[in-house]
Amino acid sequence: MLRIHVGHSYFLRFDPKQWERGKPYPPLATIQVAALLRQMGHTVSLFDAMLADGVEDFEASLQTTRPDVVVLYEDNFNFLTKMCLGRMREAACQMIAAARAGGARVIVAGSDASDHPDAFLAAGAHAVLVGEGIAALAELIARLQRNPKADEDGWAAGLGGVATLVDGQTQLTRLGALPPDPRLVGHPAWDLVDTERYRAMWHERHGYFSLNMAASRGCPFRCNWCAKPIWGNHYNQRSAEDVAAEMSYLKRTFQPDHIWLADDIFGFRVDWVTQFAAHLHAADGPVPFTIQTRADLVSEHMATALGQAGCAEAWIGAESGSQRVLDAMNKGTRVADLVTARARLGEHGIRVGFFIQLGYLGEQLDDLLATRELIAQAAPDDIGVSVSYPLPGTKFYEQVKAQLGPKTHWQDSGDLAMMFRGAYDSEFYRRVRDLLHEQVAIQQTEPAEREERHTLLDAQWAALIAREGAHRNKNATSPPAASARHIALQLH
Repeated sequence: MLRIHVGHSYFLRFDPKQWERGKPYPPLATIQVAALLRQMGHTVSLFDAMLADGVEDFEASLQTTRPDVVVLYEDNFNFLTKMCLGRMREAACQMIAAARAGGARVIVAGSDASDHPDAFLAAGAHAVLVGEGIAALAELIARLQRNPKADEDGWAAGLGGVATLVDGQTQLTRLGALPPDPRLVGHPAWDLVDTERYRAMWHERHGYFSLNMAASRGCPFRCNWCAKPIWGNHYNQRSAEDVAAEMSYLKRTFQPDHIWLADDIFGFRVDWVTQFAAHLHAADGPVPFTIQTRADLVSEHMATALGQAGCAEAWIGAESGSQRVLDAMNKGTRVADLVTARARLGEHGIRVGFFIQLGYLGEQLDDLLATRELIAQAAPDDIGVSVSYPLPGTKFYEQVKAQLGPKTHWQDSGDLAMMFRGAYDSEFYRRVRDLLHEQVAIQQTEPAEREERHTLLDAQWAALIAREGAHRNKNATSPPAASARHIALQLH
């Protein structure tokens, strides 16, 4: 039996935007792995960085737990881990060094580690798992249990999907993206989480308490910009009965007022959502929940089923109000789908948020104005705005990687800096973001106030458009030839 200290490196305090937002969630994938290791018979402890003050808290936890092994397993359900924020990589490397100095074997897994194992090996990690890495993790732990003194070179010998240093050189046999591992079943190790600390922050900031869970892993869609280093395009959905049982468990045990279902795509099929609703009502009823979905999945039947299941809010990856841009992204949705989905969900009392992405290859002023028109027409309850972010392993990244200079990651989620030569500079996109948010705010005001604020907003748009030439990149990246031809056809 080994003493295993499981943790992650997403410190909310290191991300000013998210700290101000004040909506922390426990590291779901991390506590799933903690539960698995405990099922394997080991003594498992948790370091949860989310609400910690800094790396010094991790160092103190090492003194208390004295682990044989440290597993830094990043939360694959936290969308910010896909962004591989620079500040969190710095924290992870400091944690690796501290664990190694304490004499522990160090295993690291996560999106950033999958893309850049060298950075984590250089920091002192003994092994870096590429992808979900559950099979490799189980084997590494089993080998160490059999032989606690196994030499570092032989410990991972013959294992695919594990990066190690041998004679100063990275050794790695990549396996490609694998389906979600069936060993991750049952409840996460919720007992290791200080849920009361989360409850206190939620109540202080928002007056209610939210927890997280996931009904599936992965996403089958193939948007050009979406990085999928963990599951690729595989998608695995749990049974509706099992997910309903977990929601009932959380309701009874922790009494959350709300649940964030962290799936990339929740529900997917109407029959599954209908069964989920039925199981919830047969037990102790649903907890209001928030999901992420796609506009083209929101049929009349789906909207009805989500309402019956207790869905309170749905976030849709709208991305753009320009069909040209959606097609260039290989999004697979139509602008009209966005307007229709918003209306259908609204009819069932479900709040709707749109994720908007600015600055994609080929996007011009007319496309940005089409996004403004989408927000005005669909009137979502909320929006989240970002700029296109080139992540390794995506077609988008391959198209712009030659332009990436020393800044290849945002330092934190509020950075919103362009990392390639888009049509405009970062300042322009930040201003567009602000105006889009103001549009949403205006739509939620009383009619008497709305007209005056609209007049001011229109003037601000006009002023920005009048000086847009000053923000243009003279050597902006052209879209790929195929996309350019498609756009030309759309224009005629």
